[in-house]
Amino acid sequence: MKLLRVGPVGAERPALLDESGTLRDLSGVVPDIDGALLEDETALDRIRAAAAAGDLPALDAAGLRRGAPLARIGKVVCIGLNYHDHARETGAPIPAEPIVFMKAADTVVGPDDTVLVPRGSVKTDWEVELAIVIGRTARYLETDEQALAAVAGYTIAHDVSEREFQIERGGQWDKGKNCETFNPLGPWLVTADEVADPQALGLRLWVNGELKQDGTTAEQIFPVAEVVRYLSQFMTLYPGDIINTGTPAGVAMGHAEPKPYLRAGDVVELEIDGLGRQRQELKDA
Repeated sequence: MKLLRVGPVGAERPALLDESGTLRDLSGVVPDIDGALLEDETALDRIRAAAAAGDLPALDAAGLRRGAPLARIGKVVCIGLNYHDHARETGAPIPAEPIVFMKAADTVVGPDDTVLVPRGSVKTDWEVELAIVIGRTARYLETDEQALAAVAGYTIAHDVSEREFQIERGGQWDKGKNCETFNPLGPWLVTADEVADPQALGLRLWVNGELKQDGTTAEQIFPVAEVVRYLSQFMTLYPGDIINTGTPAGVAMGHAEPKPYLRAGDVVELEIDGLGRQRQELKDA
């Protein structure tokens, strides 16, 4: 299933994109798309049954805002430097273990919402990423099979980053990762049963119509199952948590000088095979 949330900020309602591409209202079946729903197989079965029976009313998608496809996100865990080609372009050694950092849940916005360039920023960068959505509590997992069983589905994350704040201002990466609007998410949450192989997905990103990133999750140093299993050794993962799994080559930081960092007025578009497409216009904070 493709689950999403539509409507004004703070007043989104749950919806489903059916196989014909028609947007269907779920508000009569479930209250929202969140961790509580994802761990409730009975509720998910109600959605499937209503969709199969043709009982879901159609929504007019024209002009309807798409919000982040998940409400009440618990935490956003991120994996840095997780693509072989991205490590090569930045000249960084391949990490022996996943590099882990966090983003605040309040950085998450809708897939087409405005992204704000922070005040004083000179190095705002783009990163298209596969995002894992957790659907059951995971702690001290032992196998890849257990890890994948904890995954409710997948979506697209744009891990916007300010490189000067992240790298040149001392301390940890958090200052360059947690600026307002720095994690557009969506458009849909695609349930795991529709993603046959999360290590065979193409990722692409354009800036002002120019292709900047064109990668594949096959290049991940630590694949999806290993990331979930590994993280469960250090923190408990709960339904409604998000994991951003890293970005392929092609970020602004990896370009030759002058590096083409983002500015107000730029338009970024990104997509992942089967998971939809995002579009953001940048403005000054």
